[in-house]
Order: sequence, then C-alpha cells, then structure tokens
Amino acid sequence: MSVKNWFEDRRKFSGIIEAFIEEATRSSTSSEKDKQINVNANKGLWARCDNCGNMLHVKFSKQNRSVCEERGYHLSMTSMERIEPSIDPNTWIPFDEDMIAKDVLSFSDEDFYENRLLSSQEKTGLTDAVQTGIGYLNGTLIALGVMDFHFMGGSMGSVVGEKITRLIEYATQKLLPLVSICASGGARMQEGTLSSMQMAKISSALQLHQVQKKLLYISVLTYPTTGGVTASFGMLGDIIIAESKAYIAFAGKRVIE
Repeated sequence: MSVKNWFEDRRKFSGIIEAFIEEATRSSTSSEKDKQINVNANKGLWARCDNCGNMLHVKFSKQNRSVCEERGYHLSMTSMERIEPSIDPNTWIPFDEDMIAKDVLSFSDEDFYENRLLSSQEKTGLTDAVQTGIGYLNGTLIALGVMDFHFMGGSMGSVVGEKITRLIEYATQKLLPLVSICASGGARMQEGTLSSMQMAKISSALQLHQVQKKLLYISVLTYPTTGGVTASFGMLGDIIIAESKAYIAFAGKRVIE
C-alpha cells in the first residue's frame, strides 16, 4: 500500500495530500525563496491534531492560523504567533523584556529550577512565559499580554505576575483597553508562595482598571487555561472569549488524579 493510500484510508486528511502534492509540484519551478518553508526543524513537517488525530502539514497549518480543518480545533501557538496577526504591522512595542526569574527557594525536583529556566529560555527565545506590550489593533492602541505555554507550561511565577501587573497599570494610566491571551498550567510550583501572590496582585490591579476607571478588559482563553490563571485574571474579563475546544479548568486531570 502506498503512503498516499494509507493516509486516504484514514479518512481524516480532507484532501491535504493532494494539496501538498500540487503545492510541491508547483514549488519545484518557483524561486529558491518560494521553496523555503518556515518551520521548526525539531518538529518536522507534520503535526497531529490533539483533538481528532488529523495529520497536518505545518506549512498549511500555519496558513490556516493553526486551526485544524477537520473539526476546527485550535492548535497550540507560540506567543509571537499570536501577536503577529493580532497587532497591526510594525506597531508592537514590548515591555519588560529583560525581566528574569530568580530561584529564591533553591528549588529542585527532577532538575534544578535554574536549569529549567535556562532550558526554556533557550527553547523559546523568551525570558519567561508571557510577552507584554502595546500596539495598534485595526488602528486602536491597546495593551496586550500573551502567555506562552511552551515556556514551562505557561506557568505563572513572579516575573509573569509582575509583567502582567505592570501592563495593567500602564493601561490604566494611559486609559487603554486591555487584552490578555491566556495559555497556562497555573501557578509555578517552583516559586511557592511568591507564585500564589501574583493572583491577588493582578486581580487588585484589574479592579482599578475595570471598576474605578471603567476601562475595557478582554480575556481570551486558549488550550489550556487552568490553575491560578483561571482563578484570577483569566476569568475577570468584561468579555471572555474561548477558542474552540479549549481546555479550561481550575484543577486539571493530573492534579485531580
């Protein structure tokens, strides 16, 4: 049985094989620039949808904004992959990019906390699990915070909490609408109480923003949004938007078990 027939028997490819063959044939006569596929070499050329098992070619998945064609499931995206389509070109101004977490508890489990931080920083190119900043959305200046699940499961430690709090305070001062895109496994256990404190700190800043200044806050929940993020700013939006089939909970399946 050929590879093509094997995939067709799976009935979940929705014509992607034919589209890939056609694209590959057409690109063989294109320029070298057109032939390049901007993908992470560590991930390969194919990805599997966590929801339906559909196999997706990463090039077409990127063109489709990481949405599965089979069931409309939203696949995992990096923070920058979310910022780029959300903000008008060349208007993004990041905040607090040099803020780095400290291992105040000298925490270690299977590995030292410092090693986990360094590994995540090398893998993602980020200093921690959130990017914050301002930019224009269809001509309107907004404050935007985007969490990145690829950095230690999007866990909320002291740096994440401080960056989000500073963003909220800036938006309040400048009278800007605020948007957060959540993707987190919850509070970061390696920082203990310092991590838990961020829930109250962010919620207090949002109270000033929403209640006292009457400013808009929109919360976008992606897969997954759990733990301390759900219990704080994830659920405090004036408008709460959830991606299709996003896993939203306080205590996840592993914690319950």
